[in-house]
Amino acid sequence: VPLAKMPQPCRLYSKAVVLGYRRSNHSQQVHTNLLQIEGVNSRSDTEFYMGKRVAFIYKADRARKDSKIRVIWGKVTIPHGNTGVVRAKFTKNLPPKSIGASVRVMLYPSRV
Repeated sequence: VPLAKMPQPCRLYSKAVVLGYRRSNHSQQVHTNLLQIEGVNSRSDTEFYMGKRVAFIYKADRARKDSKIRVIWGKVTIPHGNTGVVRAKFTKNLPPKSIGASVRVMLYPSRV
């Protein structure tokens, strides 16, 4: 009997880093975050990610429904500049501790 091969891990999301809030010289709009998606380096590359869901996953002190892991959901809305940075809006504004943290950009909903 041949040994069964282990399937390759299938990741249904891309990694991204929260760069901070959308801002001007003297104020910041905390309802919009800037994300740098892994492997996206130009404005034309961002087109695929428009409308995709974003998940900020974090651990809390207290358990809710027997889990300390919580998620804030959002979605990619529009490109920001020409270097592959995108803007995202979340259901609740991300906390300041999220700056520099990684988020998951899910590969759904599909627009293909």
